[in-house]
Amino acid sequence: MNTKALGALITTCLVAGCSSDSDKTSTTPPPSEAPTKNVLFFLGDGMGITTLTAARIYKVGEDGNLTIDQLPETAFVHTYSNDAQVTDSAPSMAAYMTGVKMNNEVISMSADTKATDASGKPYHTNFDATCPSGNGTPVETLLEMMKGKGYGTGVVTSTRVTHATPATTYAHVCHRDAENTIAAALVPGGVGYNAKLGDGIDVIFGGGTDYFIPKEDGGKRNDKRNLVNELKSKYSFAGNRTEFDKLPVDGSRIAGLFTKSHMAYDLDRDAAKEPSLGDMTAKAIDVLSAKKKGFFLMVEGGRIDHALHATNARRALQDTVAFDDAIKVALDKMQQVDPGLKNTLLVVTADHDHTLQMNGYAARTGKTEPGSPGVLGLVKNYVGAAVPSTDVDGNPYTIIGFGNGPRRLDTRGPIDATELEDKNFRQEAVIPMDPGSDSETHGGADVFLGAQGAGAEQFSGALLNTDVFGLIRKAIDL
Repeated sequence: MNTKALGALITTCLVAGCSSDSDKTSTTPPPSEAPTKNVLFFLGDGMGITTLTAARIYKVGEDGNLTIDQLPETAFVHTYSNDAQVTDSAPSMAAYMTGVKMNNEVISMSADTKATDASGKPYHTNFDATCPSGNGTPVETLLEMMKGKGYGTGVVTSTRVTHATPATTYAHVCHRDAENTIAAALVPGGVGYNAKLGDGIDVIFGGGTDYFIPKEDGGKRNDKRNLVNELKSKYSFAGNRTEFDKLPVDGSRIAGLFTKSHMAYDLDRDAAKEPSLGDMTAKAIDVLSAKKKGFFLMVEGGRIDHALHATNARRALQDTVAFDDAIKVALDKMQQVDPGLKNTLLVVTADHDHTLQMNGYAARTGKTEPGSPGVLGLVKNYVGAAVPSTDVDGNPYTIIGFGNGPRRLDTRGPIDATELEDKNFRQEAVIPMDPGSDSETHGGADVFLGAQGAGAEQFSGALLNTDVFGLIRKAIDL
């Protein structure tokens, strides 16, 4: 085959996808000089500073430290979106990934993009929506940029892989609910595939088969396509923990979708059925490192957010701890791959806050253990701590509460201590919301950012989330 014909074949494969017996290995031609830098971006969805504080006490007590506490460079991040004081996950994560402030619910599109269809109606629950002509333009993401420069790429999440945070790395839609469209953007070779991903993201882990499987087979797709089968033709694929453990770590492409919707909360996870966030992070690093070139890996602790919406502090704090454990796994792995992290930048932050708060003048509790709820317990004043503090009606109240949520504060009675041991216990809220839904809102406070490794010293002071994008690019000369 002559050089011109070979070039044409490679171009066709990158845009449309090529299928053959060897298609599970990368077909992207190596750059003339393989990149050597690594970027690991960790996003705790909804992980506000109060959530971090409570998770620290929950896990190791007031005197302890989580891994995130020990990152040497720190900053505060302003998270407001283009049209809202309080952001949702889509525009905030997209700001990190694109450097553009966009409107709420928009996935990696220009700032003028509206989260509505051509008639001006919201896209909510329209899983197949696409952006009508004239409603904004796609904005290149950090993952797309790095893929185009020959880096390895990976996306790991405890949510659906089509959910807002992971979607911002590889998809471009006017509304985050268009998860059928988002799923198609991820699968090489088919209609709707994002050609900027070349031969595909190298590692894909999370939940959400619903948006990959047609309605006829129990999913939510309306086009009769089975994207799981399409993924299997391109990737070594896992649908459960046993298959996950058998996935190759030789640098070939791998994918795992372990649940119909989101993966289980860490507190409820069956380790025989689902890998942990740390397990998925470790395998992703092994695979990407085996490529012997630089890589970009995004890891989301996504279910922190969902538990906070439910005002279920125990699950939220446990998922924060699981997220922190994944950070430790990554640091330990990368110190072996790149001693001293001379060519590796690790960034950890959140997309937004929640309304979680810590009440009263509580005495120190220490960590949470069976029979000792710790920060999940009742406020007992540091003076006379044997007796719970009470509200104006003489009722005790918990250390953790929420600014709004489904459990009304003004209809409460005495709290039985045994309730606090129940993993389904919902903390109280000041502003009443729909009791039939997980309806607590996000909060608008700044979030924490920690960084370590090459270029980490740039992250300090108060930053916009859009600034973070530029600082990452600067750190790796992208």
